[in-house]
Amino acid sequence: MLVLLAGIFVVHIATVIMLFVSTIANVWMVGTSNFGTASWGLWLLCNKTCQQLTVSGSDEASLKAAQAFMILSIIFSVIALVMFIVQLFTLEKGKRFYITGAIMLVCWMCILIGVSIYTARFTGKMFQVTRPHHGYCFILAWICFCFSFIISILYLVLRKK
Repeated sequence: MLVLLAGIFVVHIATVIMLFVSTIANVWMVGTSNFGTASWGLWLLCNKTCQQLTVSGSDEASLKAAQAFMILSIIFSVIALVMFIVQLFTLEKGKRFYITGAIMLVCWMCILIGVSIYTARFTGKMFQVTRPHHGYCFILAWICFCFSFIISILYLVLRKK
């Protein structure tokens, strides 16, 4: 049981770190422009120099929503990590990890909404670049989506032990 808890803890910390990286770094989409390789994410457009990402008026709300949901996912993941530690040492067996599992499910839903909005509105149609493809931050966000779901289910199953 101790090994299982340690493994879940390590995967949870890795998920938090990957969420930070995927939200902060600006490599959600990568393409080739006249000036070389261009990358953009939730915040900046980088093409030799970085500048604030500007989108059309109709897409601005979608970008703000994707940013907000990714930030919320980080917040809920950190709260769930703190709650895991608190519940591990304060609650008795059978009552542990309900709250942690529920918070991680909310984190999972925030990741799903944020990445889905970005996928639907911004994949491959931004800026004048050739051969746009997904960058590592986009892939990390989807990996965090999978990890957060697995972790939340494990927390809900561990409540019985």
